[in-house]
Amino acid sequence: MNATAHALAGSPTLWELLRRRATRSPGRTALLQGDRAITFGELRERAERVAAGLHDQGVRPGTPVVWQLPTRIETVLLSLALARLGAVQSPLIPYARDREVSFALRAARARFFAVPGEWRGFDHTAMGRRIGAPGLFEAYAHLPEGDPAVLPPPPVSGTEVRWIYWTSGTTSEPKGVLHTDRSLIAGGATLGHALGLTRDDVGSIAFPYAHIGGADYLVMLLLYGFPALLIEHFALPRSLAEYRRHRVTTAGGSTAFYSLFLAEQRKQPGRPLLPALRLLAGGGAPKPPELYHEVVRELGCRLTHGYGMTEVPMITMGSPRDTPEELATTEGRPPPGMEIRVVDGEIRLRGEAVCRGYLDPAHTAAAFDQDGFLRTGDLGHLTPSGHLVLTGRRKDIIIRKGENISAREIEELLHGHPGIADVAVIGLSDPLRGERVCAVVEQPPGAPALTLAEVVAHLRERGLATHKLPERLEVVEALPRSDTLRKVLKYRLRERFA
Repeated sequence: MNATAHALAGSPTLWELLRRRATRSPGRTALLQGDRAITFGELRERAERVAAGLHDQGVRPGTPVVWQLPTRIETVLLSLALARLGAVQSPLIPYARDREVSFALRAARARFFAVPGEWRGFDHTAMGRRIGAPGLFEAYAHLPEGDPAVLPPPPVSGTEVRWIYWTSGTTSEPKGVLHTDRSLIAGGATLGHALGLTRDDVGSIAFPYAHIGGADYLVMLLLYGFPALLIEHFALPRSLAEYRRHRVTTAGGSTAFYSLFLAEQRKQPGRPLLPALRLLAGGGAPKPPELYHEVVRELGCRLTHGYGMTEVPMITMGSPRDTPEELATTEGRPPPGMEIRVVDGEIRLRGEAVCRGYLDPAHTAAAFDQDGFLRTGDLGHLTPSGHLVLTGRRKDIIIRKGENISAREIEELLHGHPGIADVAVIGLSDPLRGERVCAVVEQPPGAPALTLAEVVAHLRERGLATHKLPERLEVVEALPRSDTLRKVLKYRLRERFA
């Protein structure tokens, strides 16, 4: 039986996974944060008391609860308490503001809204009052607790929709993505198996726990019994002390995290940045092959990259058992039970980790084909070995004079230019060509000003076809990024430079 099938046997709930782990290894550390630590046994006991406190306030099975909380131990406790009650929980990243929060509360029909109070200079409680949030409470100053004797039995099936995650909005409102405990467990189980993690590892969650990767990472902890360091606000070099103190063995999050660690390593070449680190892993954004080789060579650890999205948290994942070439140029292989179909270049998915659809039935109908495969909008192909290669997105294809141009291909070639720290290639409307190719770049500190001629010459040297060469260059202080996995928001660049 493969790892996913074993984890899903009997369709367990997230709470059942915690019960099993707390019974098997109650004294093992589960979460670390600063000077604080909590064991799996304590995690279960405290989460049950919080569940009782929420029950006293009126939270019942199926009650919609929106929470907007940073990456803290209390956030995990609250989420597990809601799982114990069988409530429908909807996490929001703490950077969302009035408009996005109001929409989520309305769309999810929330009856309660948990906030951190004031966090990083913003008063979430005041925002909640301003927008008329129902059942507003501060989860840290007043995390409710009660007597577990009042609780009804925990949910017994992991197949009911109990999670609403939100996709990033571009030109329209965000979409509410419907998940079950089963789909999240499938994602976490396959991720842990692909990475080859053991109970001797020390993980890390340096991204917002409200991201779908938060619940998936928790699943890994419960299945494998290793601890994770929680980083409330990831910033280098400040966060390095915590990684070193707790001897973190596996870190990451996305391509941006790899680049940040690499930049710090380059400040002290020859001296290991994180001596205990053996693996960087992540996903959520393209990984240039050159970056893979730089990380392995300079940080002295393995790097495995994967492919996932809010709708399907684990699609493919590189494995330490893959060859360097496979790790550098692909997104890994799908686990057993994840079906990938490529239709006209588009990747379509069916499997246990795929969401149940969206809050809006019209979005669901448009997203799934007649065979039940999710249309991802991503373009790519499978290699003979079964590894997935991503080549871009349908909306990230630039059509110039009728020719399709992959923005990702140009970005990967530009990544190796010494005067470019990061780059995004976009298509801009052109009355004669349809679209023109525009490269938007961040430069390293102190680098000489870059010119379009230099960019074009660099790409010519690397054999890029003439019709794909950028016709416009924009240099920005910083590319706009999402607040979760730091993905570049290309729609903002298109709006700015249109």
